[in-house]
Amino acid sequence: MPRRHMHMTGADGAALSAALRDLRTRLDVPREFPAAVRAEAERAAKASRPPTPAVDATGLPLFTIDPPASTDLDQAMHLARRPGGGYRVHYAIADVAAFVTPGGALDAEAHRRVTTLYFPDGKVPLHPPVLSEGAASLLPDQTRPALLWRLDLDAEGRVEITDVRRALVRSRAKLDYEGVQKAIDDGTAEESLALLEDIGRLRETLETERGGISLNVPEQEVVEQDGTYTLAYRAPLPADGWNAQISLMTGMAAADLMIASGTGILRTLPSAPDGAVGRLQRTASALRIDWPHHVPYAQLIRSLDPSRPAHAAFLQECTALLRGAGYTAFTNGEVPSPALHAAVAAPYAHCTAPLRRLVDRYAGELCLAAVAGTAPPEWAVAALATLPQEMADGSRLANAVERGCVDLVEAALLKDHVGETFEATVIDVKDREPTVGTVHLEDPAVVGRVESAAAPLPLGSRIRVRLAAADPAAVGAAGPAGVLFTVA
Repeated sequence: MPRRHMHMTGADGAALSAALRDLRTRLDVPREFPAAVRAEAERAAKASRPPTPAVDATGLPLFTIDPPASTDLDQAMHLARRPGGGYRVHYAIADVAAFVTPGGALDAEAHRRVTTLYFPDGKVPLHPPVLSEGAASLLPDQTRPALLWRLDLDAEGRVEITDVRRALVRSRAKLDYEGVQKAIDDGTAEESLALLEDIGRLRETLETERGGISLNVPEQEVVEQDGTYTLAYRAPLPADGWNAQISLMTGMAAADLMIASGTGILRTLPSAPDGAVGRLQRTASALRIDWPHHVPYAQLIRSLDPSRPAHAAFLQECTALLRGAGYTAFTNGEVPSPALHAAVAAPYAHCTAPLRRLVDRYAGELCLAAVAGTAPPEWAVAALATLPQEMADGSRLANAVERGCVDLVEAALLKDHVGETFEATVIDVKDREPTVGTVHLEDPAVVGRVESAAAPLPLGSRIRVRLAAADPAAVGAAGPAGVLFTVA
């Protein structure tokens, strides 16, 4: 599910750092790893190497694509054309299970944490950094154990053959999105990288045909300007989407394998509730986005430019249709029905980020067994009874962290501007309370609650709003978030 990411750039303010520490405390975010966990992780990292897989794929020139500062690298890929037409995708996923003993201290701590949590000033990792940023990470020029997927595609990008097995791999390059986009755009990318665009676009076309949706939600950044902070949006690059399509394709292949084997865990999402699309149509009108009645929702999303403020605001509102996602486990061939993820418009599983998400380690093991035609490990099957609830609890904490960080940073950055007025667009009005709604500010890049004293809010209109409250201490408390606007 797309998230509203935040990053810190520039110097970190002491007050904001203190408020973020308070937020961690309020949400009971895990702190340091216990000594027994650190010791087990260090022993695993220092071992000569995990049990050697049957496949040595260190000669495959893989590359990773991640933000420049990332060191917890889950995925590496190699793309090639198949003789006779079509494409071959090799996708290596970090083999976390090679380092984690089921039932051990490290395993228990991962079940307590469930997922890596991201704050503007740092992250709270799922696994100790000695593994997640070291021995298990697919860092360049390092031999690593991995689950190596091979997906053979036809000329239109459809998967014809799926295979996954344990292998030793060795990434050749750590690339970032901006560099990838530039190399592809100026024609200097090697063929394996250049094919990312070809395959990515084919998969996007197939996604649109089946009614799937990928939201290129802009990232909200905290940017330092002249010693102060402001908020801005970073619009995703096309390369972000092409890279995501490789992961989505693998997740769909994983779901198909587990369904065929009768044992697995899926990422599911129900269809949007009644009225949700109508609400978005009103928001589109409010933002002056042309949405003809004959144009499907998925097609409209593809036409939007996330670098335009109005489109960025609309894409953020579209995440409401993705609420309600969960995990559904099954055994003994009792596959749930329906077993679809509504946004993917197909069965789908999380399996490509085991360094940062607990469930992916289990999905990987179940897929290995499905391809080999063997019974999955007992420890993996046993976990299916509790994994959906564990992941639900972890997702709730991750969402609370995300919301809290957004609200906190906005409140912290605006707290010295209470009483000032701003230009804003009303992008949403409550149906049963038309004096309460949401406004989108272009500068700074804030989406916040607004209240009118008496008159209904004019949906879609640009209005002047006054900052009535910006209190970091109110973030996380009952009632509205820390930022509140009133109609000026």
